[in-house]
Amino acid sequence: MSEAKNAFYAQSGGVTAVINASACGVIETARKHPSKIANVYAGRNGIIGALTEDLIDTSQESDSAIAALRHTPSGAFGSCRHKLKSLEENRAEYERLIEVFKAHNIGYFFYNGGGDSQDTAHKVSQIGESLGYPITAVGIPKTVDNDLPITDNCPGFGSVAKYVAVSIREAAFDVASMAKTSTKVFVMEVMGRHAGWIAAASGLACEKEGDAPHIILFPEIEFDKPAFLQKVKHSVDNYGYCALVVSEGVRNPDGQFLAEAGGKDAFGHAQLGGVAPVIAQMIKDELGYKYHWAVADYLQRAARHIASKTDVEQAYALGQAAVQLAIDGQNAVMPTVVRTSDNPYQWEIGSCNLADVANVEKMMPRDYITEDGFGITEKCRTYLQPLIAGEDYPPFKNGLPDYVELKNAPVAKKLNTEFAI
Repeated sequence: MSEAKNAFYAQSGGVTAVINASACGVIETARKHPSKIANVYAGRNGIIGALTEDLIDTSQESDSAIAALRHTPSGAFGSCRHKLKSLEENRAEYERLIEVFKAHNIGYFFYNGGGDSQDTAHKVSQIGESLGYPITAVGIPKTVDNDLPITDNCPGFGSVAKYVAVSIREAAFDVASMAKTSTKVFVMEVMGRHAGWIAAASGLACEKEGDAPHIILFPEIEFDKPAFLQKVKHSVDNYGYCALVVSEGVRNPDGQFLAEAGGKDAFGHAQLGGVAPVIAQMIKDELGYKYHWAVADYLQRAARHIASKTDVEQAYALGQAAVQLAIDGQNAVMPTVVRTSDNPYQWEIGSCNLADVANVEKMMPRDYITEDGFGITEKCRTYLQPLIAGEDYPPFKNGLPDYVELKNAPVAKKLNTEFAI
């Protein structure tokens, strides 16, 4: 029997309400296969932890602490936004990874993230052959943006979807109460740079004529100012107020983000500066309505207290499946959610090649958006509704969610060299 190897697990990109549920699935499953996986080392702050040999020894955590990850939001081991370049562009990074993996007997690589992260996992799966040290690399899907291809949906999305649908419904009740004498318009900004899945999910709150949101602005639909203002006025005239949801990535006809602030993030993406106040001020200037606006920002992706049960279960199952794929000898793959039925909603675990996922964005299909571009269709509702289904409340203590904070004990370094990021 061959010697058991250690596994490296890391979290990447923006964290979610359920990424730790995937971590829980990985670690609990690995602990059931000691003949294959000796230990799981987590990267402190994602792939950066591997490059800097800053590893966390998850064996120092009790079974109960690991189990509590399932109901704890955010990234328990720290995340990062660090994109590996190609082997030709930056061979030193890959050589460093191999050096660290060799030193710590790491034979499995699990990377939990979105499109850029799956690209990293794919690159790592290829370096073993190039640099003479075999690594089994499996990606684990995660992104609130829901923009990974092939998988039916992405862990993290269902809980954000539930949060924004609940939030716009509750805020609309507030605005409706004040509309006669005060506020006429409420604007809620949600995440979604290129894909409008989160904005679309707010449409689940609109179950009958007059329900909020009255308008949804999608990145996939070019912003039409005259049509938009006409729709706002129609809502105020007919319902007494207008509650609308806008995706951060809405663009002008010339292709520029309405809220572009200048500068780039670590992945080279344009830095966005807040579209809600831009939209709200436009309404004030053109129509004179008093407004309030809010940016959901980190609140939407950290809201574990109202997570979707479907989302939690799928996040955990994908973590489990990643380990099973690895110990079965699968390399350069990612477990996926496969929808087998809409009504009743049923799903199973599948898998796909990382090469087919890396750096590919799944946009909203046009037939998921109403003809006027301001709402969702029944086809979209059929897709979205099961993803917010069910409640999976965390335990509460003293009136607050009782989340776990791990010890995150460091693994002793074995190399004498530093590596600059």
